[in-house]
Amino acid sequence: MAWEEWEQLKAEAARRQSTAMQLDHVAPADGGGGGGAADLVVHQDDLGAVGHEALILHGRLQRQADIAGAGADGTGSGSGSGSGSTSRAAGELKKSNFAMASALEETVEVWTSQVNSVLQAVAHISNHLDYSKKAHALDDAWISADLLRDDGSAMPVSRLNDYFK
Repeated sequence: MAWEEWEQLKAEAARRQSTAMQLDHVAPADGGGGGGAADLVVHQDDLGAVGHEALILHGRLQRQADIAGAGADGTGSGSGSGSGSTSRAAGELKKSNFAMASALEETVEVWTSQVNSVLQAVAHISNHLDYSKKAHALDDAWISADLLRDDGSAMPVSRLNDYFK
C-alpha cells in the first residue's frame, strides 16, 4: 500500500468518525438494533417502581413462604416464634420412630434455605435499585454543576469536546 493511499484512508476514517460515544458491536443477524434508536431506556420512576415491587415481594415472601414457622406454637422467645406445624409434625413422627420424620425435617431445612436465598436476592434487587436511583441523581447533579462556567453560564460545546478526547 502506498503512503498516499494510507493517508487517504486515514482522512476518510477521520471524516466518518463521530464525536458521539459509540460502542463496538456486531449488528444482529435480523438487521435490528443498529438503527440509532435506544433499545434500553430507564427512567428514575421505573427504577423506583421496580424497587418498590421488590420490597413488597420481599414482605410477602417473608410472611407466606415460611413453612418452618407456619402454625407456630408461640413457645419460643419473641412474637410468632416457636416450632411451626411442619417441624412439630416431624418431631411427633420421630418420637414414634417413623422414618419419614428425617425426610420431613430435611424438607423444612432445604425449603427454608431456598426461601432465604430468594429473600436475599429480592432484598438485593430492591436495595440496588434504590442505590442506583440515588447515585445516578447525584451523578447528574455533579455533571451539570461541572459543565457550568464560574459565572453559572453553560460551557460552550467546543470545551465539551475536550472531555471526550
